Amino acid sequence: MPEPVRRRRHGQELESALLTAAWDELVEVGYARLTMESIAVRARTSEAVLYRRWANKDRLVLAALEHHRTANPVTLPDTGTLRGDLIAHLAALSEARAAFFAIAAAAAFSGLLADTGRTPAQIRDELMDGSRFRTLYQRAHDRGEIDLERIPPAVLAMPFDLVRHDLLMDLEPPKAARIRSIVDELFLPLVRG
Repeated sequence: MPEPVRRRRHGQELESALLTAAWDELVEVGYARLTMESIAVRARTSEAVLYRRWANKDRLVLAALEHHRTANPVTLPDTGTLRGDLIAHLAALSEARAAFFAIAAAAAFSGLLADTGRTPAQIRDELMDGSRFRTLYQRAHDRGEIDLERIPPAVLAMPFDLVRHDLLMDLEPPKAARIRSIVDELFLPLVRG
């Protein structure tokens, strides 16, 4: 049988394939051993195609991390209560992002931070979508559970920061009891107090 004719990829289809190949290569070999050449081989394209879009490996890796995060969204729950929404979202986020955080942390410690000149906080801000938890809080505010006018942003970020910390430290999702503790013992007393 003749070999099927390969169709050329263009635009978003090509970019998505390149970013997926970069993610897969990052997962398989790690940041330190990842090269533009190895990504090009995996994507079945040339290095020139990569360099037309990303100036270097670091920019490509950051784009691949962002692409993976946005291509695998975590559904925002609506349980009817702030407590229920937070527990459900933190648990789902933890499960969905455990591998992501392990890969991102490994890349950071393998040179991504030094090579890009960015701090961990800058990388976090680039890769995380804060609008998701703002939506969750806005719904709670609209239901009258919390007053967003009086809660400092650091308090609103705290449950997510603690779960992210646990993911980075343990490289696995926090247990359900830990998530309930963050919500019930730390967060809710602060926002309802």
